[in-house]
Amino acid sequence: MALQLAPFADAGLTDDTLAAALERHEHEALPRLERLWRYYRNPMILGRDGHGYRLGQEVGLPARLVGRSASSWPGDDRAGPGERVIENDIAWRVQSMVDFLLGRPVRIISTARDEALRGTIERVLDRVWEASGGIALLQDMALLGQVYGHVDLLLRVDDEWVRGGGAGEIDPRALRAASGLRVEVIEPRRGVAFVDPHDYRALRAYAVRYEREVASPASLADRVMARMLGREGAAARRIEVLELVSANAHQVYENGRLLWEREGTATGGEVPIVHVQNVAEPFAYSGLSEVEPLIPLQDELNTRLSDRATRVTFQSFRMYLAKGVEGFERTPVRPGQVWSTDNHDAKIEAFGGDAESPSEAAHIAQIREAMDKVSGVPPLAGGVVQGRIGNLSSANALRITLMSVLAKTARKRVTYGRGIARMCGLILAALDQSGALPASPEDRGVRLEWPDPLPEDVHDTVLAAKAKVDLGVPEQRVLEELGYRATDQGIG
Repeated sequence: MALQLAPFADAGLTDDTLAAALERHEHEALPRLERLWRYYRNPMILGRDGHGYRLGQEVGLPARLVGRSASSWPGDDRAGPGERVIENDIAWRVQSMVDFLLGRPVRIISTARDEALRGTIERVLDRVWEASGGIALLQDMALLGQVYGHVDLLLRVDDEWVRGGGAGEIDPRALRAASGLRVEVIEPRRGVAFVDPHDYRALRAYAVRYEREVASPASLADRVMARMLGREGAAARRIEVLELVSANAHQVYENGRLLWEREGTATGGEVPIVHVQNVAEPFAYSGLSEVEPLIPLQDELNTRLSDRATRVTFQSFRMYLAKGVEGFERTPVRPGQVWSTDNHDAKIEAFGGDAESPSEAAHIAQIREAMDKVSGVPPLAGGVVQGRIGNLSSANALRITLMSVLAKTARKRVTYGRGIARMCGLILAALDQSGALPASPEDRGVRLEWPDPLPEDVHDTVLAAKAKVDLGVPEQRVLEELGYRATDQGIG
C-alpha cells in the first residue's frame, strides 16, 4: 500500500527517497550499530538445545579459539580447540562515563526576563521531564549516545490534552497542559534522519521504524494442538511500525496502513526532534562513539586472555611419560598408586607444570593501558585502586588523577547540555503554540547547573554555601542546592 506522503512534500520526502533511506539504514548503518551494542552489552546467546551458549564478544575471537567459520555463527555450544575468556572492559568504562556525566540530577534554570515567568517555566519543565522519566531518561540518553555516538529525543504532543488546559491563571493552566507532553529517547537503530542536503545540521524530517509483537487470536484447533504439544499461549505476529515526523505533519503506519496522522505544527514550525552528539564530529550528523575505538583492543585483550587460559590449562597439571610400564595407560595417576614391572629399563618422566610468561603478562597490561588512553577512563574511575598512586586525601589530587575523564565529561556537557536545552525550547514552543504558556523565543532559554561528578567534602560545601549567601544569593536557593527543601522540618 502506498504511503500518503503529501503532507511531507515541503520536507522533500517522497516514496523513492523514503525507501532509499530506509534501505540504506538497514544494510549500512544498522549492522554497524548492532555491532556497537553487542560489544557494549556482550549478551549471552543460547544454543538451540538450550544448554550451550556464546557471548557477544566471542565474534571477535580468531577461529583457532572458537572452532567455527563465519557462516556458522552463532554455534550451538562452546565446543572449540581452545579456552575462551571474555572480560568486558568496554561496559564498565561506558557506565563510568555515564555516572560522571549524569550520575545525579541536573538543575534546569530558566533565563526568562520576568521573575514570575521564570518560576512557572521551571515548574513546567520539571513536570515534563519528571513525567518522561526524570534522571533515568537522561541516563538512558547518555548511555545510548556513548554507545552509538549519537541519540535523538522526540517530543510527543497530545494536542487535546495540551489545548485542554482550560482557562484561569497561567501557572495552573500551564501545569495541566504540561501533562500532555512527553520526551522519548529514540535509539539510533530505530531512527532515520532526513537532513538538509545543503546543511547537515538542519533536520527536515525523521522516521522511526521498528517491529512489535501482538498476540493473534488462534482457532480452537490451533489452541488444542498447542496444548497437546505443550505450547501454551496465543501465537504472536509481528507488526512493522513506521512513524514519520516533520515540522508540519506527523503520521503513524502499521504494516503500510495509515493508523494516525496530524497535520499542522505543534512546536511552532520546528521538527519535534532533538539530535544529541556524544562527542561532536566535524561535518557529520552523527557523533563519535566511545565503543568503536575500543573494539580492536577488546578483541586483542580477549584473545590474549584466552591464549593464557589455554596455556594454563595445559601447563597447570603435571603430565607423565611412562616407558616400559605395562598397563600405565589404564590406571590413573593418584596418591598411593603403585606400579610394578620386571623391565629394568622402565622409567616414568614427569613434565609440564605452570611456567611464568613475563612477555604475556606485559602484553596484557599494555593492552589495558591502551584502553585507558583511548577511552580516557582509568580503573580508578570505576573504584579500582592499583599500585601506589600517591596521596588522594585532597580533592585536587583526585582531580589530577582523573583529569582525562573529567575533561571528557566537561566536553560532553556541551553536547548533551545543548540537547537538553534545545528540548526545553521545543516544550515551551509547544505550550506557547497552544496558548497554555505564552513565552517569546527570547524567554525560552535555560541554563543548566551540573553537579560535581566527584564526591564533595561536606565542610568545603558548607563554606561555599555561606560564601554564596554573603554574595547575595537567595538563602532558599542555596538550601535547595544543598538538597534541602522548604518543606523539610526546621527549614524555611
